Amino acid sequence: MAIKKSELYTSLWKSCDELRGGMDASQYKDYVLVLLFVKYVSDKYAGVADALIEVPQGGSFQDIVALKGKKEIGDGINTIIAKLAEANDLKGVIDVADFNNTDKLGKGQEMQDRLSNLVRIFENPALNFSKNRADGDDILGDAYEYLMRNFATQSGKSKGQFYTPAEVSRVISKVIGVNSAQSQEQTIYDPTCGSGSLLIKAADEAEQGLSIYGQEMDNATRALARMNMILHGHDTAEIWQDNTLSSPYFKEADGSLKTFDFAVANPPFSSKAWSNGIDLAKDKFQRFEGYGIPPAKNGDYAFLLHMVRSLKSNGKGAIILPHGVLFRGNAEAEIRKNLISKGIIKGIIGLPPNGT
Repeated sequence: MAIKKSELYTSLWKSCDELRGGMDASQYKDYVLVLLFVKYVSDKYAGVADALIEVPQGGSFQDIVALKGKKEIGDGINTIIAKLAEANDLKGVIDVADFNNTDKLGKGQEMQDRLSNLVRIFENPALNFSKNRADGDDILGDAYEYLMRNFATQSGKSKGQFYTPAEVSRVISKVIGVNSAQSQEQTIYDPTCGSGSLLIKAADEAEQGLSIYGQEMDNATRALARMNMILHGHDTAEIWQDNTLSSPYFKEADGSLKTFDFAVANPPFSSKAWSNGIDLAKDKFQRFEGYGIPPAKNGDYAFLLHMVRSLKSNGKGAIILPHGVLFRGNAEAEIRKNLISKGIIKGIIGLPPNGT
């Protein structure tokens, strides 16, 4: 039986309450989601032979529970997570948050109480993931979306920068015909993959599966995407951290961009710093040739043209962009005209405001 989302969300809210005061709301996820991951894999895989995730001795959620009320709880949690990371090639993924950070979590008794209370929340019997259905569930994605929906505005950022609603992800997957994929060897790519939820939902449309590739600029969010892939059985997915426009990771042997069968993206809207690190006069990946150079202070078309160059000749992609790309003039009008004249654009779907 799947965990009730209401129980999950209640626990997340309580967890955030414990973290208030020492850090920006946007950082809650770095702590809460790592604990959720450790709890999930411990419930599902501890003591299971040949499991997807190895839960080593001294590297489980129960080991964290044993630290409640102890002075060294922060350092102890770091050690336990490090063991789990070491056993599963997850260094730099699940060990990003420092549970012994006195600036964020308090000193002495304050840290001890805060972390002990945080652990107790995840001990809740209602959050037993051992019998949770793997297929169709997006535990980390749901948790991430919930946190972003509730706290993104408090950190001065749009929640749309963090996740793609599940309904939109499904529409995108159907529009580009992911269900037509015939082999696991076929590929899907997201150049701004965030938590990975869009990639996961798109890949799930392919009955035979797909090889998954993603890149994300924020290290903590890339870590979340990697965790999310593992929880959904996509442990071979390649998720890289870096700036996709200035330092794309996926390339061919000759240095050109790797091309994919499918591509999806929900990039940051109207990025004003997109051109940093790029020689606009001579982009070495030839993304703007034949189309035009996007405005230096608006990166919407930069991400679209990166996607176009990253698709095979018969590849299909879909990208979420603000409505302004349809109407703005000057350089963007020229790019728009060239895209249409080359037959690149096959359709446009206008999404209603405010998720209605």
